[in-house]
Amino acid sequence: MTLLESSSAQPELEIVHDVDAQRFVAVVEGRECECAYTLAGDVARLVHTEVPRALEGRGIAAALVRNALDWARAEGLKVRPVCGYVASYMRRHPQTQDLLVR
Repeated sequence: MTLLESSSAQPELEIVHDVDAQRFVAVVEGRECECAYTLAGDVARLVHTEVPRALEGRGIAAALVRNALDWARAEGLKVRPVCGYVASYMRRHPQTQDLLVR
């Protein structure tokens, strides 16, 4: 699945859901950025988000996480944010709180 994100910071960001590798990936300026997850039943554990330092501050990590959360919602999954960035993103976006495993 390929998703396109658009914002003022990043005109067009192509995000690919690599189901086999359990991650959302964007290649920006030849560098790979990712939000990785594992599945355990109906829970998606978002375990790692990585954007190379040279690409930080462009909203890439947020776009990857947003896509991962949108996917989890569409699939009827709950989310366990193992990655600190994902946990922080979810705290800043209250509309994602219903996805949290309680």
